[in-house]
Amino acid sequence: MALTAQELEKLMPDASQLLSDEPEMESSLHYMQLLLLVTCLEWLWRDQNDFFIGANLTIYFSRQQLKNRDFRGPDFFLVKQTEKRPRNAWVVWEEDGKYPNLIIELLSNSTATVDRNLKKVLYQDRFRTPEYFWFSPETFEFEGFRLSGHEYQAIAPNPQGWRWSEELGLFLGIEANQLRYFTLAGEKVPTPEEAAAQANIQFEQTSAQLEQASVQLEQTSAQLEQERQQREAAQQQAAILTERLRSLGIDPDQP
Repeated sequence: MALTAQELEKLMPDASQLLSDEPEMESSLHYMQLLLLVTCLEWLWRDQNDFFIGANLTIYFSRQQLKNRDFRGPDFFLVKQTEKRPRNAWVVWEEDGKYPNLIIELLSNSTATVDRNLKKVLYQDRFRTPEYFWFSPETFEFEGFRLSGHEYQAIAPNPQGWRWSEELGLFLGIEANQLRYFTLAGEKVPTPEEAAAQANIQFEQTSAQLEQASVQLEQTSAQLEQERQQREAAQQQAAILTERLRSLGIDPDQP
């Protein structure tokens, strides 16, 4: 007798018992790229608490998957409208059935064929993930797909080669051989370190502007003081001349 969906769910292990079972990143390039994607988005959305970012983390989605040990952990995935908290893995049946809203795979020689084919079909047909991107930190191959109906359709790049993500509300594009986020206005989303450096530059520029304004104010004050002293000297000279004229019997007030 076939089990119902509810009965199958009861047979699933508790989420706390499931740990991520993903291999190490292919290279330091892949690791640094993944770190960049995570830290930039975490920084941009630092005031939000309704999303989860998975980095090289296993997604558990079915009992059959557990039986076959057919684990599929995207390099990077985003789930929106969920609680922001640490997790050992993403367990779909413990997360109200939520699948990722966006997935990014980092291609390598050993994974590229799977990422372009098997995983693309899985994310399209089973996960129904709205957007899927892949990027190679080595060859800089970059593609993006958006779910339209039942199939992924390629996302056309803009003139800069960036691709718009509706799920992120950002562009994804390559700069300095790295995949970065860009705002609709074309501004690069910084890392926390870049943001701090930029804030420091702005602080130094503001300090320099304030110092320049202070110098100009001092110069203006000195000029006004000089003009005041010149007026007082002129008034004193006029008073002396007036007294001399009166001593000679001349009234300087008469025309």
